[in-house]
Amino acid sequence: MRLISFFILTLALLFGPAIGPTIARASDESELKELVERSNKTLENFLADSNMAWFRDHMKEAKGVFIVPRMWKGAFFFGGEGGTGVFLAKNATDEWSDPAFYTMGTASVGFQFGVQASEIILLAMTQRGIESMLSNTFKLGADVSIAAGPVGAGVEGGTAALSADLVTFARAKGLFGGISLEGAVIAVRDESNRHYYGKDVRPLDILMMRTVSNPESAGLRATLARAAEGKSPSRTDAPASN
Repeated sequence: MRLISFFILTLALLFGPAIGPTIARASDESELKELVERSNKTLENFLADSNMAWFRDHMKEAKGVFIVPRMWKGAFFFGGEGGTGVFLAKNATDEWSDPAFYTMGTASVGFQFGVQASEIILLAMTQRGIESMLSNTFKLGADVSIAAGPVGAGVEGGTAALSADLVTFARAKGLFGGISLEGAVIAVRDESNRHYYGKDVRPLDILMMRTVSNPESAGLRATLARAAEGKSPSRTDAPASN
């Protein structure tokens, strides 16, 4: 709990106007609708990126997908990353659930300076990866294993990625060249889930029991279904644009 309180405070101090308003207004229905739409756009960006061949080829094996359209990273002696995203799970008949809302953040110390926005996607490759998303909070690399997803024309790192619970991918644009999710904490956004579905609801109800639904997520679920079938948008080398 002390670690979680620390990184939340650090992110609030670091990003202020950058991510603070996004998280604070996450309960607003229009904000949540926009987040789902941006998540769909991020997924399309990854599927169309020529560097994401491994990502496309293994979408059919993923049991769940966590999408953060904007993961903000800033550093003024202290460095941190934070963003809000959605997670969807696939059932035994390959049908995707509606989205559950989460935040992801880290805090670190270092002599850095700059701000960067990245698009982030995590593929849940194991049942443990799915089960971690059903908890209130968990830490990447401690409570669940992670591996950086292979990027580019080669397949280096492919074996390690297939054995990890969660495989991470990032498309970054800014002053930092990359992003590390080791030690990041993912936490459920109960208030966002309640506003999006109109009642108190747990990730278990959304992802596994599927007792609630929202038609506004239809576009994102359709994109996931096409991706799992190997149907992707036209491929491009364009950098992250969100």
